[in-house]
Amino acid sequence: MRLPRDFQDSGLPALSAIAAAEVPAHSEAIPDLDTLAQVLFFSAGVTKSKKHAQGETFFRAAACTGALYEIELYIVCCDLPDRSRPGGPPALSAGVYHFGTAEFGLRQLRPGDFRDAVVQATTNEPSVVNAPVIVICTGTYWRNAWKYRSRTYRHFGWDNGTLLANLLAICTAAKLPSKIIEGFVDSTVNELLAVDTKREVAFSLVTIGHTAAAPPPSPAVERLELPTVPYSSQEVDYPAMRKMHEASSLESTEEVVAFRGKAPSHANAPAKGSTIPVQPLDEPRLPKDTIEQVISRRGSTRQFAYDSITLQQLSTILDHCTRGVAADFLEPFGGHLNDLYLIVNNVVGLPAGSYFYRWETRGLEQLKSGEFRDRAGYLGLEQEIPADAAVDIFFLADLKKILERYGNRGYRAVQLEAGILGGKFYLAAYAQKLGASGLTFYDDDVVSFFSPHARGKSAIFLVALGRSALRK
Repeated sequence: MRLPRDFQDSGLPALSAIAAAEVPAHSEAIPDLDTLAQVLFFSAGVTKSKKHAQGETFFRAAACTGALYEIELYIVCCDLPDRSRPGGPPALSAGVYHFGTAEFGLRQLRPGDFRDAVVQATTNEPSVVNAPVIVICTGTYWRNAWKYRSRTYRHFGWDNGTLLANLLAICTAAKLPSKIIEGFVDSTVNELLAVDTKREVAFSLVTIGHTAAAPPPSPAVERLELPTVPYSSQEVDYPAMRKMHEASSLESTEEVVAFRGKAPSHANAPAKGSTIPVQPLDEPRLPKDTIEQVISRRGSTRQFAYDSITLQQLSTILDHCTRGVAADFLEPFGGHLNDLYLIVNNVVGLPAGSYFYRWETRGLEQLKSGEFRDRAGYLGLEQEIPADAAVDIFFLADLKKILERYGNRGYRAVQLEAGILGGKFYLAAYAQKLGASGLTFYDDDVVSFFSPHARGKSAIFLVALGRSALRK
């Protein structure tokens, strides 16, 4: 079925939607079909296209490596109401659906209410028990691997995360509670979707809305033989991707229980010098463009100007994007797995150099002073983008501690959190009419540059921020 496109702008400023860590759960907050359509469109819909000699390229709502869009969305829901006929027949019957981006529609895979199957796979996680809608995000290997090979598995986390940053913000604008779930039995969820796990796998879940009634027992999950269209005439197998996914899979409810509830404990070393507090714009001066407007114009900056941005603009991004993410692997309001390191090239009010962002005090500790444009370009795979940007934000994490605490599932979680934060940075930058670009990097050289402070950590992600050289 095709989804409605008559969206109603929420009126919520983008920066307010990004900053909200959690929407309180109400007794009944069930999205109607129009609202679900709006959430899907501004998370994974086609927002713009570009014609060229070879044809036309379509771009989606969230940033993605190489614009290859390897993340698919599936919906597991109860009956959803029709906005135009309150109390009438449901606009969408309970079932399991695949979201088709190109046609902007839903294709039913299973009729009936299968939410309890997901409840069982997540060991009765409360937000899942009370969710009228559950979105399952999968990654398709070959769609990204033909270009990026085994590194594709890292991109699952980044690209799933940027999409979820949009989804969380749109749910906030719609006043719908939402929460990201990484603790689930992989095989149960994959079987529900009937995916070929050699090609496509469930990577994360997200709950949308709240209902007081727990779901009824699910119908039997029968085997499905669904026809699929190959992405290309042949595929190259990169076994390392599947090995990474299998190693981070949870195979039983006991493993899910062991994974969940282990919120990160960060005990950063005291700052060796003074920190510069972030100085975000005060409320009256914050841009008022709505989250829908910002997502609609968001892009990925391919060329930055040497122009400066201000400390207040950078501070507004850092402040609004680090207030917390609702996820089962993070403690509420402020827990985090990634640390943020910056190379500042041209920020008015902040000397050029490298910095460490202290989440707990919302301050920037300078590690090195000096001009590091050339080094930033080298670290970002010798590209001009990070060299020209006003500031580059590197995500680093102590993988040893994370894996000790969460097991191998922690690798998925840290990559996913980096993608969510990166997606928030994108939106916060575009809300201020700035540009952003997610990039890859030379892993070991990034850690070396920020050491001794970053010794023992691993490079996870990179986002460059600044003013676009191509802005009109």
